Amino acid sequence: MTDLNTRIRNSFGRQSMMATFGASLADVAPGCVTIHAPILPGAMQQQGFGHAGLTFSIGDSAAGYAALTLLAQDQEVVTAEIKINLLAPARGDLLIARGKVVKPGRRLVVVTSEVYARAGDTETLIAILQGTMIPVPA
Repeated sequence: MTDLNTRIRNSFGRQSMMATFGASLADVAPGCVTIHAPILPGAMQQQGFGHAGLTFSIGDSAAGYAALTLLAQDQEVVTAEIKINLLAPARGDLLIARGKVVKPGRRLVVVTSEVYARAGDTETLIAILQGTMIPVPA
C-alpha cells in the first residue's frame, strides 16, 4: 500500500500541465493539499499580472488532490464542476493554492481552495474556488 504523500506526488507528477507551469506540491495532508507555482513570463496576462488561467489551474488541482487524499487506493478523482471568484490581480512572483475538502462523500466530494499571490513576504488572497469532485476508478 502506497503512503498518502507518495500517492499524491506520483499522481501530480503525471500532470504535464502542472510541469509546464513549474508548479510543485508544497504540502500533502488528509483533506488538504498546497501547490506552489511561480508566475513565469509565459503565464502572464496583458497587464503584467499572473494569468487567471494559472490561478484557476492550480486552484482546481489543489482542490482535486485534497479530495484524492481521502479516497481509496483504487480511486482517482475528476472535477465535475468548479467556480472561481477572482478577488485581486496576481501580483508577485509565486502563487500558492491551498485546497481542502469541505464535505467528503462516496459519490461527490465538495472542495474549496484559496489562491494567494506572494510578493516578498506578503501574501494576498487573489481567488477563491469552490467545486465538486467525482471519484472514478483508477
